[in-house]
Amino acid sequence: MKIIIKTKNLELTENIQKFVEVKIGGLKRFAQVLQGKDGFKKGKDSRDFFVEIGKETNHHKKGNIFRAEARVHLPGKTLVAISEKNDLKQAIVQVKNELQQEIKKYKLKKTELMIRKQRKVASN
Repeated sequence: MKIIIKTKNLELTENIQKFVEVKIGGLKRFAQVLQGKDGFKKGKDSRDFFVEIGKETNHHKKGNIFRAEARVHLPGKTLVAISEKNDLKQAIVQVKNELQQEIKKYKLKKTELMIRKQRKVASN
């Protein structure tokens, strides 16, 4: 599992790279559970996190506008979170929180589906 960082109109400094790796890296444990022994794994390991950060040039907004986007491909679904803020670090933190909620929702949905299938088999 890797974190692939792409920048747009912004230089990727070591500090920014470490910040992204720490924040988005915390989501790895959620994705590992989904791809582990639960039977969700199909084919190749597709748990790479794609993060795109950049400085937007919106002429309707004043000041610096930073955009952060994160994607993770899971079996049957691609989860995406996007944020635009005045501060790059705030945008990254918001993207992390949104993606964490989406991963939890995905995990709950898959787990409930397995439980329903087991109940159906047990009742027959």
